[in-house]
This record gives sequence, structure tokens and C-alpha cells, in this order.
Amino acid sequence: MTVAIVLAAGAPAGSLPTGAGATPEGAGHVGVTLADRLADQWHRAGVTHVRRAANLTELATLVDAATGPVIVSGTDLVAHTAVLRHLATSPVGPTVALVLTDPPAPGQAVVREERGQVVDAGPDGRLDGGQTGVFGGALRVGRDDLPALAAAARAAVAGTPIAGTDPAAVAGPTPSPGPGPAGSAVDRLFTGLTALGTLTFAHRVRLLVAHRVADPAGLAAAEAALGAVDEDRAELRLSVKEKDDFFTTFFVSTWSPYVTKASAKLGLTPTGVTAISVLFAAVAAVLFGVGGRSALVAGAVLLYLGFVLDCVDGQLARYTRHFSAWGGWLDTMADRAKEYLVYAGLGYGATAAGFRYGWALAVAAMTLQTVRHMTDTWYGVLHDEAARRPKTVGGASGGGGGIGDRLNAASTRVQADTGSLSYWLKRTVVFPIGERWALIALTVALFGPLVSLVAVLTWGVLAFAYTGALRTLRARWMWVPVLDTVDATLHRDDGPIAARFPVLRPMGPLTLAVLGALGPAALLVAAGLRVRTGGEAGGLAWAVPVALLVLLVAALGAGAAHNGPLDWLVPAALRAGEYLFAIAAGVVGGAPAWVVFGYVFVLTLQHYDLTARLEKRQAAPPLHGATLGWEGRSAVLAVAAFAGFVGFAMATLGAYLLVVFVGSVVLAWVVLPARARRAVGVPTGGEVRQPG
Repeated sequence: MTVAIVLAAGAPAGSLPTGAGATPEGAGHVGVTLADRLADQWHRAGVTHVRRAANLTELATLVDAATGPVIVSGTDLVAHTAVLRHLATSPVGPTVALVLTDPPAPGQAVVREERGQVVDAGPDGRLDGGQTGVFGGALRVGRDDLPALAAAARAAVAGTPIAGTDPAAVAGPTPSPGPGPAGSAVDRLFTGLTALGTLTFAHRVRLLVAHRVADPAGLAAAEAALGAVDEDRAELRLSVKEKDDFFTTFFVSTWSPYVTKASAKLGLTPTGVTAISVLFAAVAAVLFGVGGRSALVAGAVLLYLGFVLDCVDGQLARYTRHFSAWGGWLDTMADRAKEYLVYAGLGYGATAAGFRYGWALAVAAMTLQTVRHMTDTWYGVLHDEAARRPKTVGGASGGGGGIGDRLNAASTRVQADTGSLSYWLKRTVVFPIGERWALIALTVALFGPLVSLVAVLTWGVLAFAYTGALRTLRARWMWVPVLDTVDATLHRDDGPIAARFPVLRPMGPLTLAVLGALGPAALLVAAGLRVRTGGEAGGLAWAVPVALLVLLVAALGAGAAHNGPLDWLVPAALRAGEYLFAIAAGVVGGAPAWVVFGYVFVLTLQHYDLTARLEKRQAAPPLHGATLGWEGRSAVLAVAAFAGFVGFAMATLGAYLLVVFVGSVVLAWVVLPARARRAVGVPTGGEVRQPG
């Protein structure tokens, strides 16, 4: 249940009569006060309960009684109802503030943001020109941040300085109402909430209209701006991501909004569109395996259309404002499942066409892409943490003007120059999903599965080298111990064996993870060379336990502090080590190539589940303890390879892990939420989704 509190204190414009009878926002409300119209708009934006508060003391009392998210707005806001609905349903985080580009009026708070996070706020002039916008007079506060909101309200009434203090230290007894400092109460409340260290995301307004007004002239101008915008058309355009990749921007988003509009009219849900997209990709994979020019061309067309639908499901979610953690998880997992099904089709097709190592290329492409995604995810977390912390180099404060500082400045300049050649080159060279789908569709239609796999691997390796080098330099400059903020054991995917290993702290967890991956890599190279020269890889069965012992070196860092500047690479290094070991054990043990592919595919599902949860800071999957950990799974395969039945063991273990994965999904997203709803008497609602 969401509650909206309309706060009147310090905003005399709320008593102004509205006159926008010709606009959708003013229809039926001519002559009512701005505060009354705003309260009605919150109702139409989907808020379940709207309350009025004359001052911050009343607001603090209402917040104390709230059991769900709370929206706070001043009474001087003139905006499309869609702007309010977007703020109320924003999926970027639990606490979100409206941020405008208008010049600040006296008493209004200005903000400084990085990577969409509000990192500072205060009166105009306090940020020394570093502000990136002005507070829009409205914010949504998540349930966990409500104590801080109440504390900020009481501190603002009492004039208590709260920067750098704990919320509990300023909550105390409720002070008597007072006029407090000059300026709008909602601005003082927002400044205080930011000073308490509350993680707040910025919600920017595009295409629609939102202004804060102070007099009748400003109100009339703002209402005229409202009437000049087609709200529904703007919302449809807003369903498309503001900054996307080259192929998506010019070959998909130019016409996908029409599909989004049609899907909404047909009553399709984002999940339904995702299912159709998966079906298209699966049929394309089958056609790639069948071979023949007609089948390959048809598969390429289906692959392109499937990618269009992959964009439409997120656009439909944004257009209809249906968001949830479940939707975000589903979008992530479906994207990867589709891509790897296509790799399987290409691998089978290349093998059927007479190339001996078609499946090997497919496994390599899947492994490379998964490890790349691990680094992408963790580098994003690193950047988010860096935005909230002082930047240091070698433990000393300041940027130091080193190469990392210069790279960061150059990247910022390129990102700001949208539409330039350098901007599009930077976005394309990293080989995003749109470019991957386009490359696969084009090369498979023109040349066949083998060329397509080689092209994907070649561009993927170059992109990995490029991004890896630049990110390493920038990460050393930021020096943020990102793994200190999450459960390192969970995201390392450690099992019971690693938990019992001694800790080798001097070498650091990243060095140990890289060293551990070298053993499986060496075994795989040796096995590959034997097969290539006509020998039998089975003669290396004795080396599988040796490679396992080398891999287990990585477990010596499980209990160490993951606070080095590059320790965000540890999860990716561990994934690489486990995948390489599984592939090497399969080659040595003579396991069918498709079994090796299937086993690694199941592992990627487990690991993408962890990364999807990381982005929302969610707990471990319900059955995560039953997955044995990377070292436990590798030990099982080592025993099987040495005993000569690795193919059977890999198929059995893969099936077991798939059952555990499906069980975790059902428990996490169906059973446990249903129990929680029944416990508090909340009925089951409709579908909600995170945008993709």
C-alpha cells in the first residue's frame, strides 16, 4: 500500500486557483486550488491513499504509521499525471526523487547526481556550482527508509543539524511545531533525508512537463506547457530507452513502439511478449541446426524479430508501468537463455555441416559471453559504489590526475557527446546484445553457422580485451572495495569445501582465483592438442585431479577480505575457472560435446540468477546451498573423469542442478511470496515487471 502525503508548509502557491480547463490535467478542476488538483492527480496516478499534512510534524506522524512506500510532494508542483505515475512506479530503487532542470527559486533545493544517484543536496549555492538539477518537490521513499524520513522531518522542524549523524540520534521525542527555517518544507525535508545518507535515485522528466510555480503567472505558463503535450504519445516515446546501442537505436527502436502500442491494445503482458520472443529464438536455433540456405535465412529473420520483441517487452512494461523484481529477473534469464540456445543451434549446425569442432566453438562463445557479463555486472556495481564514496588512489584521497582520472574524464566527454562518431563507436565496440544479434543474423544468412560462431568469438574477444584493459585502469583509480558491500561468499558461489579451507591472505582473493583458473586452462590446452594431433585425450585422466588441486587454490581466498581495487573481478575469474575445468574434464573423459554444452549452460543459469539478485541486493536463492558450490561440483567431475564415466556424471549432475534451479525459482517467486501475502492478508495481484 502506497501513501501520498501532500505537504502544504512553505508553499503558498498551493492555494492558487487552477485555470487549465482546456488541458487534461485541468478538465473538471477549473478554479480548484493547485493543492486539491495535485491530490486528485496522485489518486489518478494509482496511489492508494492520499493524505494532507499542514507541517512536518504532522508528516512525521503519518510516516510513523505507514507500512509501505510513502510519496511526499509539495503543493507547488504542476505536472502531467504521467510524471507522478512514473515517479510512483519508478523501478530504479525504493527511494526516488523528482529532479528538474529549471533554475532554482529561493528556498528550493539543488542536487548533484552521479550515475542516476543523488549524492548531495542543499540550498542553492551550497554545492558551489556542482549541482546537476533542482529538486522537483516530490519524492517516493521506500519502506526501509521511512525511519530516516521521519527523523529528517523532526530534525527540520527543530533545526537540528543532521549531516553525518545516525537517524536514531535525531528521531527522539517529537518537538513542538514551529516555523523552522525559511523555505519550502518539502525541500528542507529532502535535504535532511539526503544528509542522513539515504540512497536516493534521481527521476528526470523527458518529453512530459513538470514545473514548480510560485505565482499566478508561473502557474499559467506551466499549465499552458501541459496543454501543448500529447501525454499518451509522449509516454509511448518514453517507453524507448533514452540511450541505447547503435543497432537497437536505428534498426529496432524506429518502429518497435508501434508494436508496443499494438501489444498494449491486444492486452498482451510483458511476460507474454517475452515468451513469444523466446519461441522465435528457439525456432531460429532449430533452423540454424537444420541448415540449408532457406532455413538459415528464415532463422536470421526470426532472430531479428525475436530481438525486436525482446525490446518490446521492456517497452511495454514501461508504457503500462508494470514493474517488479520478478520481471527484471525473468528478463535477464530469458535474454541469456535465448542467446545460448542460438549458440547451441549454431554449434549443431556447424557440426552437421562437417566441421569437427562446431560444438566446441559454441561452448567457447557461451563461456566467453558469460564471463564478460560477470565483469559487466560487477563493474556496474563498482561504479555505483564509487558514486557514493570519495575517490581514492592507493588509499589517498583525490584523483591524483593519473591515467584513470584522464580515462574517466575522456569517457564522460564521449558519453555527453551523444550522436557523435566517437559516441557510437564506443557503444558499438563493446559488442552489446543488439550488435551480437545483428552479427549472428547477418553472418549465418550469408555464410553459415561456422562463420557466425567464429565472428562472434572474434569480436567478443576483442571487446573483452578492450573493456577489460580500460576498466582495470579506471578501477585502480577509483579504488572502491566493492565486494565489501555484498555477501562475497554467496557471489563467489563458494560451497562447503571452500568454507573449510585455510585463508591465504597475503596473495589476495583475485590472485588466487586467477592462479586457480590456470590449472584447468593448461589441462584444456593439453587435451585439445592431443585431440588435434590425433591422440587420445583420455590418457590425461591422471591430470584431472592435478588440475582440480590447482583450481582449489582459489578456495584459499574465500575467507579473505575482498577489498582490493580489482577484487570485483573475483567472481568472473572463478566462473572462468569452473567452466574451463568442466570443459577440460569433459574432453579428457570423452563426454559428448552437447553434454558439455548442456552442463555449462545449466551452470550459467545458476550464475545469472546470482547476478540478477545482486542488482537488486536480494538474498540467496532458497536452495542455493544444494548446488554444492563451484569447488564441490568440480570435485564430483574430477572423480568421474578419473574413474572414466564423466559423461554420465556430467549429465546427471547437470540434471540435478537444473532441478535445484527450477525448485529455487518456484520457491523464490511463487511459494514464498504467496505465503508472505497470506501472512499479512494481501490478495494476489496482477503481473508486474521490471523493464528490460
